[in-house]
This record gives sequence, structure tokens and C-alpha cells, in this order.
Amino acid sequence: QMGIPEKAMQEALSTVRVRGRCEAVPVYPEMTLLIDYAHNAMSLESLLKTLRKYHPKRLICLFGCGGNRAQELFLLPLVQISGRLADLTVITSDNPRDEEPQAILDDIRTGIGKTEGAFVEIADRKEAIRYVIENRQPGDLVVLAGKGHETYQIRKGKRYEMDERALIREILEESKGNV
Repeated sequence: QMGIPEKAMQEALSTVRVRGRCEAVPVYPEMTLLIDYAHNAMSLESLLKTLRKYHPKRLICLFGCGGNRAQELFLLPLVQISGRLADLTVITSDNPRDEEPQAILDDIRTGIGKTEGAFVEIADRKEAIRYVIENRQPGDLVVLAGKGHETYQIRKGKRYEMDERALIREILEESKGNV
């Protein structure tokens, strides 16, 4: 409608990057690590089905669930999707808000236990990210789901700085060749 040639649109769209949407973070050549905002059942299912088409050795999904939500409506579909589509789910903290992070993780564990999916539970998000980096295998595709463009975490009414890109840099700096 605007008279822009299709080839020009394709070229322009091939370079567009949206922070927090399938955002590749360089870590190691043998592992692909993506940050994505997928935080509900529909977006997580779409993301994991799309990533599965790349035929990774293992598809690993790290996610948490925000607090102060109707967990029975929100959480169970999210958990079941990851349990069904990922080779490994790492459950961790997201934005617990006024809830206890461990109570949310307990709910996630109950839901994922209803699937046959393998999972690991690590409450601290930085340590969960460290786990996937340190336990990587050649050909892994890891998605850190839920935070995407967010650079904070909300706990007990306070907003704390927490950018997953910074956490990854810290982990790599702390490990200096040990991973």
C-alpha cells in the first residue's frame, strides 16, 4: 500500500531486532541462548514449537511465574507446555511480587509433575542461568523465558534491577574459563 518493493521490505525485516524477543545472547559457539518475553501459554507454546523446528540436541526452557496471579488459570497451561515441548525445564523465580518465591515454585513443581518432562528447580534466577550455562551440551538451544526486555524483578513491593544480559555477563566473568 505504501509502494515499498517487497525485496526492500524483506531486507529491512531481516535486520530488525526486538529486545527480548528471540534475542540471541552470545555465550558459547556450541550452545544457543535466547532471551524471550514469552510469559503465557500461547506465547510459550508458539516459541517452543518454533525452536523445536531447528532440531536442537536439547531444547531447554528456563522460566518462572509471576506472583499475585490466578495460578490455577495461568500457571498450569504454561507448565504443561514446557513439560511437553522442552527436553528440560528449569523452574526459577520471575516476579514474585507479594508472594513467597518458594510457594510459586511449589505450584510450578506440582504442575510439571503432571507431565513427563524433566525439570530442575533453582529458585535464584542467576543461579538457574548459571546452571544451564555450566551444564550445556553441544547443540543445546536454551531459552530464558518470561523476562525478555524487562530489566527488573519485583519482590515484596520493591523493584530490583535484574537484567538477564548482565547476569549472563557476571556468570561468564565469575567463571573465567571454568565453564
